Amino acid sequence: MTGLLFRAFKYTIYLLLAINIVLFFQEDYLAARETFGSNIGWGNFVEAFSATIDTAAWVVLLLLFELETAVISDERLRGGLKWLLMAVRSICYVFIGWAFWGYLGKLGLVSGHEPFVIANVCELVGTGFTWLSDLDEYLPIDAAACAALSGSDLVRINGTQIIGTPDAAAAAVRLAWVDVINAGDWIIIVLMLEVEVLLQLRGRLTEALMRASKLVKGVLYAILFAAAAYWGVLGDFLDFWDAFLWLVAFIFIEMNIFKWQAETAEEAEPGLPVEASS
Repeated sequence: MTGLLFRAFKYTIYLLLAINIVLFFQEDYLAARETFGSNIGWGNFVEAFSATIDTAAWVVLLLLFELETAVISDERLRGGLKWLLMAVRSICYVFIGWAFWGYLGKLGLVSGHEPFVIANVCELVGTGFTWLSDLDEYLPIDAAACAALSGSDLVRINGTQIIGTPDAAAAAVRLAWVDVINAGDWIIIVLMLEVEVLLQLRGRLTEALMRASKLVKGVLYAILFAAAAYWGVLGDFLDFWDAFLWLVAFIFIEMNIFKWQAETAEEAEPGLPVEASS
């Protein structure tokens, strides 16, 4: 019964992450309309929808890790199935790398702004200008925004009709940096997991390597927790919620690998190497 409840909880986390793909698409779409208008093409598509592409690729990759470490037996992880999983994984990494490039592009976009001088901000009501509330959140300039922005120093993101206060622009840049650091951190972690899976399949994942990996990944996960906390403090709930779910999800993957390695070690005869299963 306990095992059934655990699996139900685990797969509920995975389902919630899949739902986040839709939520990020909605957020990216609304933001892209303001930053790129109708000029979205292959050249800037990843920059406009980086969070959506990133989340979708990671969800597929997460499911692949789950299949390899907890569902499919070592004996079946060979031949055509092995190559199929490798092909899907390779596609995921292409999109993850593409999304990381998009985060870098978005950082460059919000970092490029210049002073914006206007006598009366209310003249911008109904003109298509928006104001920067948060990274990826650009709101129409209405009477309330006009009153809030009047008398403040303003900046404009280069090449757009997005304006905001210098403090708001600086906050957006900080958030963009957190996106880049978070995405890069996850790439390092997942590459370490790939190495662990490969070594495990070849019977070479020793306890010493597992301990060293835990130390390195402890630092990397601490950075991810800090990023999640930063999003939580700033009130960016979707980013915070998504970061929290991913941390929980990959704790499950780590548990799968620990259990897999322990079971393989128990099955091996003392003094003999574990036979590679694929």
